[in-house]
Amino acid sequence: MAKLEIACFNLESALIAQQNGADRVELCDGISVGGTTPNLEIVISARQHLTVDLFVMIRPRGGNFVYSESEFDQMKSEISIFKKGNVDGFVFGILDERNRLDIARNRELVNLAKPFPCTFHRAFDEVEDVFQSLEEVIDCGFQAILTSGQKGNVAEGVGQLSELVEKADDRITIMPGGGLRSSNIRFIEQKTRAQFFHSSAITDGSETAVAEEIIALKSYLK
Repeated sequence: MAKLEIACFNLESALIAQQNGADRVELCDGISVGGTTPNLEIVISARQHLTVDLFVMIRPRGGNFVYSESEFDQMKSEISIFKKGNVDGFVFGILDERNRLDIARNRELVNLAKPFPCTFHRAFDEVEDVFQSLEEVIDCGFQAILTSGQKGNVAEGVGQLSELVEKADDRITIMPGGGLRSSNIRFIEQKTRAQFFHSSAITDGSETAVAEEIIALKSYLK
Protein backbone atom coordinates (compact mmCIF):
# COMPACT_ATOMS: atom_id res chain seq x y z
CA MET A 1 0.00 0.00 0.00
CA ALA A 2 1.23 3.51 -0.81
CA LYS A 3 2.12 5.73 2.14
CA LEU A 4 1.33 9.28 3.17
CA GLU A 5 3.59 11.98 4.59
CA ILE A 6 2.02 15.08 6.12
CA ALA A 7 3.90 18.39 6.10
CA CYS A 8 3.34 19.86 9.55
CA PHE A 9 4.02 23.48 10.47
CA ASN A 10 3.19 23.10 14.16
CA LEU A 11 3.01 20.42 16.82
CA GLU A 12 -0.78 20.26 16.65
CA SER A 13 -0.63 19.23 13.00
CA ALA A 14 1.90 16.52 13.79
CA LEU A 15 -0.38 15.04 16.43
CA ILE A 16 -3.40 15.25 14.12
CA ALA A 17 -1.38 13.54 11.40
CA GLN A 18 -0.44 10.64 13.65
CA GLN A 19 -3.91 10.26 15.11
CA ASN A 20 -5.50 10.02 11.68
CA GLY A 21 -3.25 7.52 9.97
CA ALA A 22 -0.32 9.40 8.44
CA ASP A 23 2.72 7.22 7.90
CA ARG A 24 5.24 10.01 8.41
CA VAL A 25 5.48 13.61 9.56
CA GLU A 26 7.66 16.21 7.85
CA LEU A 27 8.14 18.92 10.47
CA CYS A 28 8.94 22.45 9.38
CA ASP A 29 8.34 26.11 10.09
CA GLY A 30 7.67 29.01 7.72
CA ILE A 31 4.46 28.01 5.98
CA SER A 32 4.36 31.30 4.05
CA VAL A 33 7.64 30.46 2.27
CA GLY A 34 7.04 26.76 1.74
CA GLY A 35 8.89 25.48 4.80
CA THR A 36 12.00 26.27 6.80
CA THR A 37 13.89 24.61 9.64
CA PRO A 38 11.72 24.24 12.77
CA ASN A 39 13.04 25.25 16.15
CA LEU A 40 14.67 22.65 18.35
CA GLU A 41 12.02 22.80 21.08
CA ILE A 42 9.25 21.82 18.67
CA VAL A 43 11.35 19.00 17.25
CA ILE A 44 12.04 17.64 20.74
CA SER A 45 8.38 17.89 21.71
CA ALA A 46 7.26 16.23 18.49
CA ARG A 47 9.66 13.35 19.06
CA GLN A 48 8.30 12.87 22.56
CA HIS A 49 4.73 12.62 21.27
CA LEU A 50 5.13 10.81 17.95
CA THR A 51 5.63 7.14 17.23
CA VAL A 52 5.40 7.57 13.44
CA ASP A 53 8.54 8.53 11.55
CA LEU A 54 9.62 12.14 11.96
CA PHE A 55 11.55 13.88 9.18
CA VAL A 56 12.83 17.42 9.73
CA MET A 57 13.18 20.17 7.14
CA ILE A 58 16.63 21.75 6.92
CA ARG A 59 16.21 25.10 5.15
CA PRO A 60 17.66 28.27 6.67
CA ARG A 61 15.32 30.68 4.89
CA GLY A 62 12.68 31.04 2.20
CA GLY A 63 13.48 32.14 -1.32
CA ASN A 64 15.92 30.37 -3.61
CA PHE A 65 17.99 27.31 -2.81
CA VAL A 66 21.42 28.86 -3.32
CA TYR A 67 23.08 29.24 0.05
CA SER A 68 25.99 31.24 1.39
CA GLU A 69 28.81 29.63 3.31
CA SER A 70 27.32 30.74 6.62
CA GLU A 71 23.91 29.34 5.65
CA PHE A 72 25.53 26.06 4.65
CA ASP A 73 27.34 25.95 8.00
CA GLN A 74 23.98 26.54 9.69
CA MET A 75 22.47 23.59 7.81
CA LYS A 76 25.33 21.34 8.89
CA SER A 77 24.98 22.45 12.49
CA GLU A 78 21.23 21.83 12.50
CA ILE A 79 21.61 18.32 11.12
CA SER A 80 24.19 17.50 13.78
CA ILE A 81 21.93 18.83 16.53
CA PHE A 82 18.76 17.14 15.31
CA LYS A 83 20.53 13.81 14.89
CA LYS A 84 20.89 13.77 18.67
CA GLY A 85 17.14 14.30 18.98
CA ASN A 86 16.27 10.87 17.61
CA VAL A 87 14.58 12.06 14.42
CA ASP A 88 14.14 9.61 11.57
CA GLY A 89 15.33 11.60 8.57
CA PHE A 90 15.99 14.96 6.95
CA VAL A 91 14.60 17.00 4.08
CA PHE A 92 16.74 19.53 2.18
CA GLY A 93 18.13 20.52 -1.20
CA ILE A 94 20.85 22.85 -2.48
CA LEU A 95 21.23 24.30 -5.98
CA ASP A 96 23.91 26.45 -7.57
CA GLU A 97 23.47 29.84 -9.26
CA ARG A 98 22.50 28.15 -12.53
CA ASN A 99 19.78 26.03 -10.91
CA ARG A 100 21.81 22.87 -11.11
CA LEU A 101 22.34 20.48 -8.23
CA ASP A 102 25.18 21.54 -5.93
CA ILE A 103 26.50 18.01 -5.86
CA ALA A 104 29.36 18.53 -3.41
CA ARG A 105 27.26 20.28 -0.77
CA ASN A 106 24.29 17.93 -1.06
CA ARG A 107 26.55 14.90 -0.79
CA GLU A 108 28.26 16.40 2.26
CA LEU A 109 24.93 16.87 4.04
CA VAL A 110 23.72 13.39 3.09
CA ASN A 111 26.91 11.92 4.51
CA LEU A 112 26.62 14.06 7.65
CA ALA A 113 23.04 12.86 8.14
CA LYS A 114 23.96 9.17 8.01
CA PRO A 115 22.59 6.75 9.06
CA PHE A 116 19.38 8.75 8.68
CA PRO A 117 17.75 8.90 5.22
CA CYS A 118 17.37 12.16 3.32
CA THR A 119 14.70 13.52 0.99
CA PHE A 120 15.58 16.07 -1.70
CA HIS A 121 12.77 18.62 -1.40
CA ARG A 122 11.00 20.78 -3.97
CA ALA A 123 14.18 22.59 -4.95
CA PHE A 124 14.02 19.76 -7.49
CA ASP A 125 11.22 21.64 -9.21
CA GLU A 126 13.66 24.47 -9.99
CA VAL A 127 16.39 22.42 -11.72
CA GLU A 128 17.19 22.96 -15.39
CA ASP A 129 17.69 19.35 -16.52
CA VAL A 130 15.23 17.24 -14.58
CA PHE A 131 16.39 13.78 -15.65
CA GLN A 132 20.09 14.51 -15.28
CA SER A 133 19.25 15.94 -11.87
CA LEU A 134 17.40 12.73 -11.00
CA GLU A 135 20.60 10.78 -11.58
CA GLU A 136 22.63 13.29 -9.58
CA VAL A 137 20.23 13.15 -6.63
CA ILE A 138 20.52 9.36 -6.65
CA ASP A 139 24.31 9.58 -6.83
CA CYS A 140 24.35 11.96 -3.85
CA GLY A 141 22.70 9.27 -1.75
CA PHE A 142 19.20 10.68 -1.26
CA GLN A 143 16.44 8.13 -0.76
CA ALA A 144 13.49 10.23 -1.97
CA ILE A 145 12.58 13.26 -4.08
CA LEU A 146 9.64 15.49 -3.19
CA THR A 147 8.35 17.07 -6.39
CA SER A 148 5.27 18.46 -8.12
CA GLY A 149 6.71 17.49 -11.49
CA GLN A 150 8.15 21.00 -11.96
CA LYS A 151 4.69 22.53 -12.22
CA GLY A 152 2.62 24.64 -9.86
CA ASN A 153 0.91 21.54 -8.48
CA VAL A 154 0.89 17.77 -8.88
CA ALA A 155 -2.16 17.75 -11.15
CA GLU A 156 -0.37 19.94 -13.68
CA GLY A 157 2.87 18.00 -13.27
CA VAL A 158 1.40 14.51 -13.40
CA GLY A 159 2.98 13.70 -16.77
CA GLN A 160 6.49 14.42 -15.59
CA LEU A 161 5.82 12.72 -12.26
CA SER A 162 4.91 9.56 -14.18
CA GLU A 163 8.14 9.80 -16.18
CA LEU A 164 10.18 10.31 -13.03
CA VAL A 165 8.68 7.25 -11.35
CA GLU A 166 9.45 5.20 -14.45
CA LYS A 167 13.01 6.45 -14.82
CA ALA A 168 13.71 6.14 -11.09
CA ASP A 169 12.96 2.43 -11.48
CA ASP A 170 12.86 1.82 -7.71
CA ARG A 171 16.34 3.31 -7.23
CA ILE A 172 14.81 6.25 -5.35
CA THR A 173 11.30 7.12 -4.14
CA ILE A 174 9.50 9.77 -6.19
CA MET A 175 7.05 11.45 -3.80
CA PRO A 176 4.39 13.63 -5.45
CA GLY A 177 3.66 16.74 -3.41
CA GLY A 178 2.43 20.27 -3.98
CA GLY A 179 -1.32 20.81 -4.15
CA LEU A 180 -2.01 17.15 -3.36
CA ARG A 181 -5.47 16.78 -1.84
CA SER A 182 -8.10 14.09 -1.38
CA SER A 183 -9.81 15.51 -4.48
CA ASN A 184 -6.90 14.53 -6.76
CA ILE A 185 -4.83 11.88 -4.98
CA ARG A 186 -6.61 8.95 -6.64
CA PHE A 187 -5.93 10.44 -10.09
CA ILE A 188 -2.28 11.13 -9.21
CA GLU A 189 -1.80 7.64 -7.78
CA GLN A 190 -3.37 5.94 -10.79
CA LYS A 191 -1.32 7.96 -13.28
CA THR A 192 2.06 7.80 -11.52
CA ARG A 193 1.95 4.55 -9.50
CA ALA A 194 4.05 6.36 -6.91
CA GLN A 195 4.40 4.68 -3.53
CA PHE A 196 4.70 7.72 -1.23
CA PHE A 197 2.62 10.91 -1.28
CA HIS A 198 3.01 14.27 0.45
CA SER A 199 0.38 16.78 1.56
CA SER A 200 -0.12 19.45 4.20
CA ALA A 201 -3.77 18.36 4.46
CA ILE A 202 -4.68 21.99 5.09
CA THR A 203 -8.05 22.74 3.53
CA ASP A 204 -9.42 25.55 5.70
CA GLY A 205 -6.90 28.34 5.17
CA SER A 206 -5.22 27.82 8.53
CA GLU A 207 -1.72 26.55 9.31
CA THR A 208 -2.98 23.27 10.78
CA ALA A 209 -3.71 19.93 9.17
CA VAL A 210 -7.35 18.88 8.94
CA ALA A 211 -8.11 15.45 10.37
CA GLU A 212 -10.87 14.67 7.89
CA GLU A 213 -8.58 15.47 4.97
CA ILE A 214 -5.90 13.09 6.22
CA ILE A 215 -8.47 10.33 6.61
CA ALA A 216 -9.74 10.99 3.09
CA LEU A 217 -6.22 11.03 1.62
CA LYS A 218 -5.40 7.71 3.27
CA SER A 219 -8.66 6.15 2.12
CA TYR A 220 -7.60 6.51 -1.52
CA LEU A 221 -4.27 4.78 -0.91
CA LYS A 222 -5.78 1.47 0.20
